[in-house]
Amino acid sequence: MHVSDARRTGAGLATGLVAASLLSTLAAAQPEPPDDARGARGRMPRSTESGEAPALDFYAAAPDLRAYVTAAVERNPAVLESHARYRAARQRVPQVTALPDPVVSFTQALRSVETRVGPQLNSVTLTQAFPWFGTLELRGRVALLEATALHHLHEAARRDIAAQVKEAYYDLGHLDATLGLAREEQSLLEHYETLASARYATGQGLQQAVIRLQAEITRVVDRRHLLERQRATLAAHLNTLRDLSAEEPVPPVQPLTRPVPALDREQLYRLGDRHRHELRAANALVEGGAGAIELAKRNARPGFTASVGVTNVGRRDDPVGLPPLPDNGRNALTVSLGVSLPLRGAKYRAGVEQAGDELRAHTQRRAAAHNAMRMEVQAALVRLETLDRQIDLLDTVLIPQTEEALRATETAYETGQLGVLELLDSERTLIDVRTMRARYLSDLLIALTALERAIGTRVPLAGRTP
Repeated sequence: MHVSDARRTGAGLATGLVAASLLSTLAAAQPEPPDDARGARGRMPRSTESGEAPALDFYAAAPDLRAYVTAAVERNPAVLESHARYRAARQRVPQVTALPDPVVSFTQALRSVETRVGPQLNSVTLTQAFPWFGTLELRGRVALLEATALHHLHEAARRDIAAQVKEAYYDLGHLDATLGLAREEQSLLEHYETLASARYATGQGLQQAVIRLQAEITRVVDRRHLLERQRATLAAHLNTLRDLSAEEPVPPVQPLTRPVPALDREQLYRLGDRHRHELRAANALVEGGAGAIELAKRNARPGFTASVGVTNVGRRDDPVGLPPLPDNGRNALTVSLGVSLPLRGAKYRAGVEQAGDELRAHTQRRAAAHNAMRMEVQAALVRLETLDRQIDLLDTVLIPQTEEALRATETAYETGQLGVLELLDSERTLIDVRTMRARYLSDLLIALTALERAIGTRVPLAGRTP
């Protein structure tokens, strides 16, 4: 290899090393992207930052119900989907807060330019773009607020699933109570049938009474089969919410207990304003929309570029005898600064208008979420108050009266003063009233669940569950 070629090759390697050094220096000088605590005011809850889901606060007197809800919010596909969308949105924060990748360009002279210190052979330039001051931090805050909104929507999805599990459980509780009453009715009718058969055998009763009682027993058995089919459907729904097989057996629900909620409307409204997740998501979007307007305005401001270059200069081959130049073959270093010119004003004005329209949409969404919360609270309160009065009426008046009437009718039937029709009518009335009480209790607990869903947290109780 010619001596001059070797020198030029060495100079080229030196140029590459210098460029690599400059690249690492600029990369290290880039500002770190803001994290959740420094880059946005919409800081996530500590449990979310650590990857743990915050515990739901809800009313559940039965341990098995609490276990069902816990399993559902951990395994339900809809909840897992919303959580994945939230996590994906959080990954945008380090993306939008990072500087653009620096650009390294290499220029090879096809015909070298001769200079005083030698021919310019090639050059390496490193260029880094910088947006307007504070733009990266603002992008991070807007992205984090959007992720915050998805976090609250994920919490709303958890609340939805929890409410569905509780509703299915309370419906199952009603069906199990009704099945128990049907079995009790069947046992009572079979007892009546034994009495009627004995009276008919002694000539004191009619065969028609025995036949009528047997028909009533058949009716109750058929009703039990219908209730069992309904229970199988509800059990399959409860299993699906927990991401289990529809055929998974669900144990009988223990008798439901009646809570005593504190129905202070204004207090519930305040709880809803503070905890309703759809409302909190809308608040985050409104705050992010305000940041998006500012971001759109900053997009209309100039950006900057900084470049560092190294030009590989070859050594001059001067005739022998001439004194060597002091800078012969010395590489040239260049530094340049650039500014972008945002001349397309219509584009940037449209961006600001778009951000403004989106902010108005988020504001209306927040108003709709607030109105929905108050409407759902009001509807649940009316439902709870009505059911509470109906249960009180059954417990204090109707059930004691029908029980007393049935005892009197049984005594009259045994002494022959009344026939089987009166006995059946009195017995059916008591069963219907007790079935109604089971339905009202289930509906009251479902209405309490709807109130919890409306305010986004547990409803305060006025006292212990009786």
